[in-house]
Amino acid sequence: MVHQSAQAPLPKDYAFTFFDPNDPACLEILMDPRTSIPELFAIVRQWVPQVQHKIDIIGNEIMKRGCHVNDRDGLTDMTLLHYSCKAGAHGVGDPAAALRLTSQLISLGADVSLRSRWTNMNALHYAAYFDVPELIRVLLKAAKPRVLNSTCSDFHYGTALHIAASNLCLGAVKCLLEHGANPTVRNDKGQVPAEVVPDPMDMSLDKAEAAMVAKELKQLLLDAVPLTCNLPRATLPNYDNIPGNLMLSSLGLKLGDRVVLDDLKSGTLRFCGTTEFASGQWVGVELDEPEGKNDGSVGGVRYFICPPKLGIFAPVSKISKAVDQTPSSVTSTPRTPRMDLASRLSGKTKKEKEKKEKERERAQKKKASVPPQDPDGMNVEVGDQVLVAGQKNGIVRFYGKTDFAPGYWFGIELDKPTGKHDGSVFGVRYFSCLPKYGVFAPPSRVQRIGGPKDGSQTDGCMVKKVHQVTMSQPKRNFNTMRSPKDLTSENSISRLLFCCWFPWMLRAEMQS
Repeated sequence: MVHQSAQAPLPKDYAFTFFDPNDPACLEILMDPRTSIPELFAIVRQWVPQVQHKIDIIGNEIMKRGCHVNDRDGLTDMTLLHYSCKAGAHGVGDPAAALRLTSQLISLGADVSLRSRWTNMNALHYAAYFDVPELIRVLLKAAKPRVLNSTCSDFHYGTALHIAASNLCLGAVKCLLEHGANPTVRNDKGQVPAEVVPDPMDMSLDKAEAAMVAKELKQLLLDAVPLTCNLPRATLPNYDNIPGNLMLSSLGLKLGDRVVLDDLKSGTLRFCGTTEFASGQWVGVELDEPEGKNDGSVGGVRYFICPPKLGIFAPVSKISKAVDQTPSSVTSTPRTPRMDLASRLSGKTKKEKEKKEKERERAQKKKASVPPQDPDGMNVEVGDQVLVAGQKNGIVRFYGKTDFAPGYWFGIELDKPTGKHDGSVFGVRYFSCLPKYGVFAPPSRVQRIGGPKDGSQTDGCMVKKVHQVTMSQPKRNFNTMRSPKDLTSENSISRLLFCCWFPWMLRAEMQS
């Protein structure tokens, strides 16, 4: 039922323009059985602390007069549950009073999925908008699973996670993620929740605290994305969808770790998250031997990349961390010794180091006679051609740590303008390219498909490589390993020779 709109009743000769239940005259009107339901709805609409802090008392008075829990206010088309979630806003409202009324309404059969026809928001959307995690927990416990990722047209068809992220509601975002909200759902602008967080760089100095919240919120949402090489645009909205990174962290695992499946098959962990072929949390493993069932894709949806018959999916409970783990961040195949780092750490003698160095040189000479093949993106260098997330082609321009996220990242110049920037993020430049051609990706989402293009290893690229190597990162297994000092000196000498040689050459040409 929709109740017609009315004006809020006020005492005669009342000094204020709003209703105050703490005033004896107002309280008398509130408790008077002759005060109608539309008049009480008009009181609830007043956005002042005096009213919102008494939402549970006013709500009870409305129901005493015969109002059904799912009846609507004729002016706003909101139900009592909508008003209760709105009244949980910190400051103007009182979360404790709102929680009391919300619990009572749900116990009486209030429908969590009902929407206001004016705003298209349901109760969960209101609780997310006003940052009330206490109410979100109660609502999700009573709601059907589909409500969790339901969208709202007033927010570009974004979910409650989009709504909370756009309003910097950190508590609501954490609560929604804990209950399995999908961080990969896109709104009608193609944005995931992490992309609707306001940019801290656009905020003035007096909003420094909000800028810090925005930075933390964006990182939280990025970390919550299911760990996969090639994300589907939207995974199935499962109620038990705990973000993949939280699941792996609780098991002491991360992508690239060596794992054992059913205590029999060993391989490298490539994926963790929800899938479209079954509900619940699944892991994707690239096996060492061709004993698997796929190449990382199931039913036309790719979750990671590996050779045929090496990929397999299993429930999270079926894997365990391998005891003797080979260090790996990109591949599980055998690899060249890593610049005898292990021997230096274990304190081996100088002769042993020299012997290992000679063996490595012989192995490199042997490899030089065979065309390089690297289907799994093993030896990715600056300048190499790569495939990003199994979809986009580009050239690596940067590898190292960044200011915008923890860990190590590849900076890639794409072949087409389908990226997000020009090589700079939050005012920090990592490499240079045309706008919309730049993108960053973790090593797990980058696959090497070829060596450098002709002319791609220019001085500019080498300077970028020096920039990223100086970020105190661990040495990667590149074909040739040189120290930052060597690279810097080579570039300095090259520029010096060019500056001296070019004027002399030009003068000689003019004289001839």
